[in-house]
Amino acid sequence: MCNLQTQNIHIKTPLASIIKAYFKLTKFRLTSTVAFSSGMGYILAEHGKVDWLNLCIFLIGGFCITVSANIINQIIERDSDKLMKRTANRPMPLGLIGLNEAMVTSILFLIAGIVILAVFSTLNALILSLISLILYSFVYTPLKTISPIAVFVGAFPGAFPPMIGWLAVSGEYGWEPGILFAIQFFWQFPHFWAIAWVLDEDYKKAGIKLLPTKEGRNKHTASIIMTYTLCLLPLSFLPYLFGVCGIYSAYIAFACSILFFFQTLYLWKECTVKAALLLMFGSFLYLPIVQIAFVLDKIY
Repeated sequence: MCNLQTQNIHIKTPLASIIKAYFKLTKFRLTSTVAFSSGMGYILAEHGKVDWLNLCIFLIGGFCITVSANIINQIIERDSDKLMKRTANRPMPLGLIGLNEAMVTSILFLIAGIVILAVFSTLNALILSLISLILYSFVYTPLKTISPIAVFVGAFPGAFPPMIGWLAVSGEYGWEPGILFAIQFFWQFPHFWAIAWVLDEDYKKAGIKLLPTKEGRNKHTASIIMTYTLCLLPLSFLPYLFGVCGIYSAYIAFACSILFFFQTLYLWKECTVKAALLLMFGSFLYLPIVQIAFVLDKIY
């Protein structure tokens, strides 16, 4: 009886490990934040009258395309990921998932995403989703080891989600989705560079260049980060001015932008990893708080 139980454990363990490995391959947390951001754009475009079933289907389609992009990213970086502590335990560096398996998985997710968005979304939303995948996977990813310009390039696919959500409803470009794009676009620079500051030594092992100056962690770099954060202050009021949402969310966004700027000011003053870490966590909070404020202000 004991032997049978032991055999069952041995049989179940590999399957559980495989499932866990494929789950990690999806970069579920990152993918979920992308889906969340696109969902916020979708709800804002619905003017508070949300078709929740269509929204869920749209999010599944967007989730699938984002997973495909993340897998392509890991395929390209499978060797450099082995060199960094942060990524060494990913499924491909560990050998838990092979190259062919990863490619097939990426293709299946991509096909599923395309079909879902083609049926339940708009053509413009689908096209922009595919452009985002191409920019992230085949331009931003290889550029990371060549030049800090990668951050600028990566900011485009990183800022597309709320615009894609808006296009999924309206199918038309305009000032409103452009403003949502702009806020997320400028937010990404302090976000990316805070992460790059904290992980600079780890990134150097893989030859990744993300900080905006050759000097790296210094006041010049911090000044550049501050400049981009300042842009968020006037952008906070644009959604209100263009009728995307009400004035209360504009005040909340402006307050969050001021706090965000003070975090970059603290980084400029201290130039330490601790200050960059605080900025990084601040960036994680900034975007969802602002986007939720926009949505709640629109609905209520």
